[in-house]
Amino acid sequence: MTVPPYRPTTVRLGAAILAVLVALLIPAGPAWAHNTLRSAAPVQESTLSSAPTEIVLEFVERLDPTFTTIVLTDAAKRKIPTGDPVVGGAKGSVQVTEALPNGTYTVAYRVVSTDGHPVQGSYPFTVADPNSSAAPIVSTTTDAPSAAASVQDDDGPGAGVLVAGGALAVLVVVVGGLLWRRKARR
Repeated sequence: MTVPPYRPTTVRLGAAILAVLVALLIPAGPAWAHNTLRSAAPVQESTLSSAPTEIVLEFVERLDPTFTTIVLTDAAKRKIPTGDPVVGGAKGSVQVTEALPNGTYTVAYRVVSTDGHPVQGSYPFTVADPNSSAAPIVSTTTDAPSAAASVQDDDGPGAGVLVAGGALAVLVVVVGGLLWRRKARR
């Protein structure tokens, strides 16, 4: 079986393209490493049989205590009093300073990644204590809490992703042009 003469060149060209992609993507890796929420207590969208006394958020990367904010609001979007955020490594917490009646609450956070990029989000949880005599807090507005229904990460695609995508597009056009030119010569 004979191998077409253009095959070794195509293999070398493919290897060169792969090498360029690896060179472009490997250094850009850390730029994509924005901090994300790993776990939360109370758990996101959970229903609790007793009100929490503390909100604990654990992130993938260390937190900067200076730029860590954790806020608790009720269904009427009123801020619930809490202590100042306490940060230790990748965990941030606040103490809830008053008893929470039954109802839906939202935990909102804003932290800064090690690369200096701010990350924020929010999530709801519900207190449904069967022994509570306090009336549940209900929303005074008619908007559905769709924006707070899941953790919101307001990051768009990072600059590294955009640069790598652009480089890949340019590379595809160049390789396509070279292959078309080679075919036209024959």
